[in-house]
Amino acid sequence: MKSVLSERQSIHLHDIEYREFEPDAAMAVRRLAADIRHQSSDLQHTDTLHDPALLAEIDRRAGELPASVRHAVRPPATAAGATVVRGLPVSDAEFGPTPPDWQRAAAEAGEIGHHGSLELDIALLLLARCAGDLFGWLGQQNGRLVNNIVPAAGHEHEQSGASSTTLLSPHSEDAFHAERANLLMLACVRNPDRVATTVSSIREVDLDEQDRRILATPTVPILPDVSYGTDFGPYAPPLPTVWIDENGCDTIRYDPAYTPLDDADPVFRAAYARLTAELARVCHAPALAPGELLLVDNDVAVHGRVPFRARYDGTDRWLKRVNIRLPERRRRSEEASENGYGQEVIAPYRARTVRTAGQDEADERGSVEQP
Repeated sequence: MKSVLSERQSIHLHDIEYREFEPDAAMAVRRLAADIRHQSSDLQHTDTLHDPALLAEIDRRAGELPASVRHAVRPPATAAGATVVRGLPVSDAEFGPTPPDWQRAAAEAGEIGHHGSLELDIALLLLARCAGDLFGWLGQQNGRLVNNIVPAAGHEHEQSGASSTTLLSPHSEDAFHAERANLLMLACVRNPDRVATTVSSIREVDLDEQDRRILATPTVPILPDVSYGTDFGPYAPPLPTVWIDENGCDTIRYDPAYTPLDDADPVFRAAYARLTAELARVCHAPALAPGELLLVDNDVAVHGRVPFRARYDGTDRWLKRVNIRLPERRRRSEEASENGYGQEVIAPYRARTVRTAGQDEADERGSVEQP
């Protein structure tokens, strides 16, 4: 499906929340990650980071980090739904060339000359563990807990993290799935061209009550993006796009590139178009620098990326991504019946019981996997 946003859409800059790791705390993160890597020299499954010994060390030793680290990676505190955290020390030389695709990035992480990538993966696992319950998807990047986001030749125009020359439409991460992240962590390894990540919050848009009611009515489905494949079977329930939670705050579930809007009636399409225009109007556009993290509240904000021209010469933009569930947040009870198109979660620190608002019994769908 084509994006409903124009690649020429102007971006309006607004204030966004910035935080800083205290220098000693940032160094503590890197030192602890290096120590764990050295102690785990016989890592298994380095291409997925599922080694039980590694995961146990992450869980056991995350508590050694200064309290200021946990404070820095708390969920965004403003209506923008996004925060840039600065100060994690990285050096360009420790990573080697930007890999040509995520498969190569995963395979090379444990090799000589690429230990910086593996150590940063471990650092991000530590930070994510400080923030909540990190997880991956069995059907995306082979279940890897830290995803590598790099431009890949042949994927320039698709709506995925591997694209480059097309606008990556603003979207909720994994909007198709009830167990999607509450918090998304994006870490910058390299970004010499200052390619901006776009972020827009439902809590900053101006929509009238009629549009909110229309968009809160389940009308069309949201399909998995191309990174999960293409064969998902006939199950495609209609989903709401926005709703008001129990605290009276708007939340959003939005992915226009994978929403069959042509199947909706004109009234819904018009309301959706007004929402899209509003998200563009309130768009923030931070261009991450190496060592900066972008925390996105995935219940409130949608994110995307401006177009850029990839060179495929080892110097292109390289981000890493971690999905995080926040134990204090519960999904709506209406979402409990969704099958998520069969996509399974790899959640090393979460009990097999998955609970949503109003649901006290164990979830029997089998969507949560333990390594």
